[in-house]
Amino acid sequence: MTSQEAESAFTFLAHGASIQEFRVSNHNIVLGFPEAKFYKTHNAPYFGETIGRTTNRVKDAQLSNLNGKTYKLRANEGVNSLHGGAQGWGKKDFEGPTPVNRNGKEGVMFTYVSEDGDEGYPGTVKCTVWYAAGKEEGKTVLDVEYQVEFVGDECAETVVGVTNHSYFNVNPSSPTIEGTSVTLGTDQYLVLDSAHIPTGKITSHPSAPSPGKTFTLGADSPSFDDCFVLDPKDHIPLDTRPQPLRHLVTLFHPTSKLHLEVHSTEPAFQFYTGEGINVPELEDSNGEKIPAKGPRAGIAIEPSRYVDAPREEWRSQCLLRRGEVWGARSQYRAWKE
Repeated sequence: MTSQEAESAFTFLAHGASIQEFRVSNHNIVLGFPEAKFYKTHNAPYFGETIGRTTNRVKDAQLSNLNGKTYKLRANEGVNSLHGGAQGWGKKDFEGPTPVNRNGKEGVMFTYVSEDGDEGYPGTVKCTVWYAAGKEEGKTVLDVEYQVEFVGDECAETVVGVTNHSYFNVNPSSPTIEGTSVTLGTDQYLVLDSAHIPTGKITSHPSAPSPGKTFTLGADSPSFDDCFVLDPKDHIPLDTRPQPLRHLVTLFHPTSKLHLEVHSTEPAFQFYTGEGINVPELEDSNGEKIPAKGPRAGIAIEPSRYVDAPREEWRSQCLLRRGEVWGARSQYRAWKE
């Protein structure tokens, strides 16, 4: 489904409620595929997907002391579960798109009902995704909103987390992100072990400058695959939508003159420079070649809760009980000088 005129356009897919195209001044700044079928066959990097039932990694693919039980999740990254499992929400077909007017903007809505036991998670929940597009002060703006409701009666509680996994390249004519200027809204991050699971410590990132200071990405460095933190664990509501939007990341490239700002109500965000991207050359339905995409082809910015948020000491930020609602919203602002 396409929204807005071609000069500033968005295309969304029912598969994974994915962002296929984010066009600014006639430049598409997200990685993806020109045909929907490739999202089902070659999207190991999660291009544009809605991630759920939880985001990022869950240690040992296990939920302990939930409903008085231990639940084994589907492991898909060694012993851990990543992005909701091998068939997380980004790999599912959502209902939609349904045209809507959301907060005064033209938009679309997608929904997905995740049944009890989906990838090992307890309880039936309903996820709603809204995308609303518009122009503000000469900038192309995309508002993204998530809501998850506990609609089943199989148990009393479950855990949830939702984000978007788009990769951005603000110099789309280049096959890599080299030369991109980056400004982060924080330098605090979750220290990780060798399996990318948090140790529990939050401190300044050794490769990130102070908040608001710009740095430039080279051909191979600096490299990031880290969860940056804006809020301490004790100040994170289940539904962050009433909170003000805050700056997470700004990207700019001097060649394209394209800018992107990412804002969110979420307490953290994953910042990943795409070293693991490895998509082969493909051929579309007309026999045209689709170029391969390799390491550092794009930057993933994933507003979210903490990595391994379901662990017991952090669980309040993702614990959904019957009668409660989980929510989050983010905003992407892009423009050309």
